[in-house]
This record gives sequence, structure tokens and C-alpha cells, in this order.
Amino acid sequence: MLFLDQCTTLIPIIHLVKAIIRLLQIAITIALVVLLIMDFGKAVMAGKEDEIKSAQKLAIKRVVYFVIVWLVPWLVNVAIGLLDSASTSSAAEAQSAWSCWVNN
Repeated sequence: MLFLDQCTTLIPIIHLVKAIIRLLQIAITIALVVLLIMDFGKAVMAGKEDEIKSAQKLAIKRVVYFVIVWLVPWLVNVAIGLLDSASTSSAAEAQSAWSCWVNN
């Protein structure tokens, strides 16, 4: 019962953190699209093969960073979910905290 009170007090914080993560993901997605368009636009307008290749390399790096930004929160949620389902009763407080994060 004690943790249920703590979980209800943590719900606004959990929602805030999850909203911030979601906003960052959306902002990074928009920034990626804009930067890719700008980089490739400059490279194509210049018409030089070297600039196009460097724009491609930069685009690959940015896409990798983009994937990392999207995968890290997902992997953390999966790990927390697995720990929540695998934890024992001796770690009841941690299990409840994980449950609070996963379920809210």
C-alpha cells in the first residue's frame, strides 16, 4: 500500500519524462529531414561528385544517430519490462517502481 501512494505521486513525473522523450524524438526527426534536404540540396546544386559523396557520408551518420535516439528509449523500456517480469519478491520495491514506469 505504501508504494501505491508513491506511484501515484510519481505518475506526473513519469508522464513528463515520457513527453519530453517523445518531443525530443519528434524534434530530432524533423531536424534530420531538414538537414538532409539542405545537405543534399547544396551538394546537388554544387554539382561536384566529392560534395555529393561527403553529403552521403554525413547523411549516413545522421541516420545512425537518429536510429540510436529512437532505439535507446525503446530498449530501456524493454529492459525495464523484462526486469519487471523477472524480478523476485525480495526486490518488491524495485519491481513496483518498474511496474509504475511501464504501466504509466
